[in-house]
This record gives sequence, structure tokens and C-alpha cells, in this order.
Amino acid sequence: MANDSNLMKTPFCDLHIAAGGRMVSFAGWYMPVQYPTGIKTEHLAVRESVGLFDVSHMGEFLVEGPGALGFLQRMASNDVSQLEIGQAQYAVACLETGGIVDDLLIYRRAADRFLVCVNAGRLTEDWAWFTQNHSAADDCTLVNASSDFAQLAIQGRNGAAVVQKLTDVDLSAIGTYRFTEGVAGGVDCIIARTGYTGEDGFELFFHRDHAEVMWHQVLEAGAEFGILPIGLGARDTLRLEMKFCLYGNDIDESTTPLEARLGWITKWKDKDFIGRDAIAAQVKAGMPRALVGFELRGKGVARHGYPVWLDGEPLGEVTSGAMTPSLGKAIGLCYLPRDRAAVGQSFEVEIRGKRVAAEVVKTPFYQRPY
Repeated sequence: MANDSNLMKTPFCDLHIAAGGRMVSFAGWYMPVQYPTGIKTEHLAVRESVGLFDVSHMGEFLVEGPGALGFLQRMASNDVSQLEIGQAQYAVACLETGGIVDDLLIYRRAADRFLVCVNAGRLTEDWAWFTQNHSAADDCTLVNASSDFAQLAIQGRNGAAVVQKLTDVDLSAIGTYRFTEGVAGGVDCIIARTGYTGEDGFELFFHRDHAEVMWHQVLEAGAEFGILPIGLGARDTLRLEMKFCLYGNDIDESTTPLEARLGWITKWKDKDFIGRDAIAAQVKAGMPRALVGFELRGKGVARHGYPVWLDGEPLGEVTSGAMTPSLGKAIGLCYLPRDRAAVGQSFEVEIRGKRVAAEVVKTPFYQRPY
């Protein structure tokens, strides 16, 4: 068990410990990496039914006022003007160099009110970047409300059924990347059909004072579906199977969104934003590399940091890797030269001094069957 003396704790911390969670340090937080059931069982519970995640370590910024849209248009790679009220959008914030400050979700709560959800490990850097680029001329307020929120994710094919037992809101009317503000479990919530697993499900944002009651209500509502609490270990394997990027592994300030194949959220042709000129210049010069998904063709498991070899020469490292519980394969992500990044490309991953054959494959690795 990690030493928790200098770590931040979510309002669910004591509940994780009571449930037998193995606690570790993660991005400055004291979080459960797994429970007694184990990572594979937790992973498959989400794929086959439903799981409960504490994601309260994530950060929340409130951007409100007449100039809120304009400010976010400048800060985010995606076109925030296309958001309807009650819609969420994935985006990245970039440096002037085009490097990624963080990936984030933007929720439009009203014409001039937005919530921006950011990664726990980048909260300090994100807040500094947002405030550095914010001025009175933007005509909007910027509030770091992270300490007020608790957040639970209920993910899996039965996730909607679990949440529906807690609310009178018609969840069937809420599409993917849509949300509403209503009551669940007697608590005022943002009820969002978003997640980081590739499964259906909801994320609930609410005041941290209601954390314990919400945790128990969700577990009770999900008991008939065999709901399990899910730790960081299964959260990582679930997102990897979908080729969802993890900040600090697959993306960081040295990678541009186009290199990470996030061009679909990078509207450099359509709008101006911080980093846009550098990204446009990179397109003109030619993309140097691309993030690819791969499977090992030999024995072993590719882990983060393992060396990658191409044509007998060292070339970077594995950014993410694991044995996938859903598919029973050793998979991973890494960067390859753009002209060598096509499906079928062969290369090698060095595992404990031995090079093991790998091959670029189509992603996402996993496709949900419903």
C-alpha cells in the first residue's frame, strides 16, 4: 500500500480502502489500482455488464460569460461553436509549438456557460495555461472548481440501466456525448453519456458532499447486474483497447495532435487557436511520425518505455502496452515514421534484452458488440 501522507484523496478514498482497494500514488492522488477481484475480472465486468469508477481526481474549470465561447475557441483545437447546449466535445489544448498541453472534454451548459474537464496529472499546468491566456478582454470568468466536484463513471452495456434506477430523467433521450442537468439519487448532477472505456455508460458530476451516499446508491442499483468497483489498472486496459490516448504516455508537450492521429478534433483549416500555425506548418512540411497500434507476434508483453526497433535501428519506445483481457493479445501503442506507419508494417519491441516481432494493426483493437 502506498504511503498516503502527501497524496491528495478523493471523497471516496475511505470507501475504496473499505472495499479492499490496493491503493497507489497516481498523479499526486491516492487511488485504487485494483480491488480483490483483480484487474482482469474488473475489466471483463465492464465489457460484459457494468463497472463503477471513481474519477473525482479529474479537474473541472468553469468558463462563463459573454466571451466564454470566444475564449474556448482560442484555447481548444476543436470547434467549440458547433456545440449545442447539452452537448460535450473532445479537444486538446496546445502550446504555440503545437505540442499538447492536455486533452479535455468541454460541456456546453448554456449559451455562455461551459464546464471543461481536464486530467488530474495536468491540473496545475492546465490552470496555469488557461489563466496565462485569459484577460479582461475575453469578457468571461474562469473558475477552478475542481475541489467542489465529485465524479463517478458507470460504464458498460448495463450502465444506463443502473443510472436509470436512480433518476426520473429519460436517459434514452440522451445521446452519446450529450448530457443534462437533473437529479440522480436525490442529488443534483450533471448526467453525461461520456466515458473512457469504449462502452456505453454515464458520468455523474455532483458536489463532493454527496459522495458517500452516491457511491452506495450506485452499487445498490447495480447489484442485480453484478456491478463491481473498478480500479486504475482496468481503466488503463479498457482505454488501451480503444486506442484512447493517455496523457504523459501517448501524448504530451512534445507531440502534436496530428502526430497522435487526433486530426478529427483539430480544426486547423477552419478556425484559429493557440498552436494552429505550428500545426499548419507541420502539415505543409510533412508529418514526421504517427501513433500506431500494434500486436506482438512473438511471446511477451510490451510495456510503457520498452524500446522500439525498426530496420535494426532503435526508434523510440512503447508509449502504452498490456495483455488485453478482452482479446487475449499483447497490444500496444508507439510512434513510427509516417511513411512506415501503415497497417501490416513490421518492427520489433525489445523485451528484457530480446527483440520480439510486432506488427501495426487496425485500431481500435476492440469493437463493442452492441
